[in-house]
Amino acid sequence: MATTLPTDTPEIPDSGEASSSLWRDSWLRMRKNKLAMASLVIVVGMLFLCFGFAWFCTPPNAIDLANKFSGPSAKHWLGTDQLGRDIFSRTLYGGQISLLVGFIATAVAVTIGIVYGAVSGYAGGRTDAVMMRGVDTLFAIPFLVVVIVLREVLTGWTNSGSAWLVETWHWNKEFTDRLANLIPLFIALGVFGWLTLGRIVRAQVMSLKEQEFVEAARSLGLSNTRILFQHIIPNTLGPTVVYATLTIPGFILYEATLSYLGLGVEAPNSSWGILIRDGANLMETQPMLLLIPGLFFTATLFALNFLGDGLRDALDVKASKD
Repeated sequence: MATTLPTDTPEIPDSGEASSSLWRDSWLRMRKNKLAMASLVIVVGMLFLCFGFAWFCTPPNAIDLANKFSGPSAKHWLGTDQLGRDIFSRTLYGGQISLLVGFIATAVAVTIGIVYGAVSGYAGGRTDAVMMRGVDTLFAIPFLVVVIVLREVLTGWTNSGSAWLVETWHWNKEFTDRLANLIPLFIALGVFGWLTLGRIVRAQVMSLKEQEFVEAARSLGLSNTRILFQHIIPNTLGPTVVYATLTIPGFILYEATLSYLGLGVEAPNSSWGILIRDGANLMETQPMLLLIPGLFFTATLFALNFLGDGLRDALDVKASKD
């Protein structure tokens, strides 16, 4: 009679823990930062108010001179301004412009900074030296002066393009005029806002290109372009995300400064900077015109800065796992 040999193999105990990753660990650390999470809620809430709820409010440019400087009511929750326009509605629509400037200009700056810094750091040698001297030269030029000059140059081109779209393709003139006013600001801020990120990415790439996974990719015959964009740049996203989060409030502040000086957003567009400027002219008699957009503006800037600090701590690869 044949005997059956035992075939049981020792089972590997299941720890029951889910697989870990950098982003999952970062999120767990982020959740423990109450200030950063509260800031995230404020930012999301502000985006919802400005880009969602605003469409259900009174049109921001609806003039009602019979109700100028009226107090809060069921129709006008925060009252009206000197032309009878709803303050709450104008603040939310102004937030659309300010937030768009911050996010789009940051996207432009991040894209340029990642590509420029990665190419410089990966190439090294003379190419790196020449590219970094170009960055140093741009750093020596006052940022706001360059933005103002570039915006004025681009405004003529965008206005011509707007007129061409209206005449040739019969686009809505109001829409194209607003677009022509905003695009130069997006480009002017973004084109010269990437310098610091370029240096950060360059330093990261110079460290990463000596790692073993890059040597393995080279041994497989991958091209330098593929190694750079598929293997090295994705590993620089942690510092990039942190920098982008901290850059958004900076660009919003630049836009507010330019608009306050009359060099930013133009009518019929409105931004927090324009509302603060208009409110400052009437702050002695109508302080609410200054306080309301100022509070929205300040809360957003603080929230974005605290969120950036929280992301910086959460994405710290040296942080210990709990």
